[in-house]
Amino acid sequence: MKILLINPPNCGRSIPEEQYGIENMKLIFRGEPLALETIAGNLDGHEVCLVDLKAEPESLQKNIEEFPPDIAGITGMTCEANTMLEIARNIKTVSNATVVAGGWHASCDPGFFNTDGVDYVVAGLGKLSFRELIDALESGKTPDIPGVAACDPSRPLRFTPRRYSIKDLADDKAPRYDLVEKNRDKYVMSGVGGKMGFVASAFGCTHRCFFCSIPNLTGGKYLSHSVQAIVKDMKTLSGMPLIRLVDANTFGDIETAEHLGRGIIESGLEKRIVADVRSDTVVNHPDLFRLWKDAGLETAVIGFEEVGDERLKSYNKKNAVKTNIAAIEILKSLGIKIIGDFIVSPDYEPKDFEALEKFVSTHPIDLPLPSILTPIPGTPLYRKLKDRITISNLDYYTFTNAVTPTLMAEKEFYEIYSTMLNRFIAHVRR
Repeated sequence: MKILLINPPNCGRSIPEEQYGIENMKLIFRGEPLALETIAGNLDGHEVCLVDLKAEPESLQKNIEEFPPDIAGITGMTCEANTMLEIARNIKTVSNATVVAGGWHASCDPGFFNTDGVDYVVAGLGKLSFRELIDALESGKTPDIPGVAACDPSRPLRFTPRRYSIKDLADDKAPRYDLVEKNRDKYVMSGVGGKMGFVASAFGCTHRCFFCSIPNLTGGKYLSHSVQAIVKDMKTLSGMPLIRLVDANTFGDIETAEHLGRGIIESGLEKRIVADVRSDTVVNHPDLFRLWKDAGLETAVIGFEEVGDERLKSYNKKNAVKTNIAAIEILKSLGIKIIGDFIVSPDYEPKDFEALEKFVSTHPIDLPLPSILTPIPGTPLYRKLKDRITISNLDYYTFTNAVTPTLMAEKEFYEIYSTMLNRFIAHVRR
């Protein structure tokens, strides 16, 4: 079968720019569509074409004409969900393809895609279940696959119960990195050093922060790839000196993280590595990060989230500001750079912005990235704030818009936020 996999274009919208003429966050990350490369890796025996509309925004029609698909798979984040539907409906007008929606938003709010233009929804990890769907469709059988539902706008989606396991990772099937080779020079992480390649070492998370949608991908489980598979993927990206481990928490299993660090060293890869970690993991296991510094860990991404313990508690972060500070000290003593993620709540007042700027100015965080608290459908935060949401258009769910009312005058809120954000980024560029 001919299978077309589609990564949507950059399509989020900006309230600060549209309503107030305020310059908003500029894109500094553009990474390869690893989710689709991973899906493609388990589609041996089929013809696969991957279209990355972030790298080639005008290429969809040309690809459909040159590669008429039997199946079209579309993935995307919440802010891309409307565009995913638009793409699906356009495909239906020019082809007879069966259209499948998957990815982050489909895992958080699968019912959103139960509409004309979409035939099936894959919720959660799709590397195995999408292949099972393809096999069923090719054989002419009615699919009955855990995590997959047939669309019928006249009734709610019906999913067969799913139990996630290591089998969902299809560990022996490597991502099809070759499918985006022509765009390789466009995949950059300018905040930490330019061109990069993506590798996944684990899926899911060990914690349940109220704002986070990551547990939806794995039914709350934390699943790790084998050390052999991870090192193999890193070797495949031979031309990429910088590797971004895209896991929510590369160090969620300490024993596995130790084995991986040693495996990378023994392989002689000599890659520069960017990886996510919780600050309490750094504090509780400093020797692990000495090992990973030797393995090539150049930059750690940490979700500090807030600069006050009360707000951290309200997010179910199960962490403390003093732990965040201790982690900064440990990582900087090892020569590891820090990207710090922070959350700006719509109920911020000027004093809250000042407290955040003071924290950043008094601690050596190489790239601070403040995002606006956004209740993504399917998260505990969404269920808590659902009645307060005033902007339902998902195009604005970019984490740089307030979709619940701001306590300050909205224009003032965005002016302070955008000024702070641009100041943080300008500091990095110097």
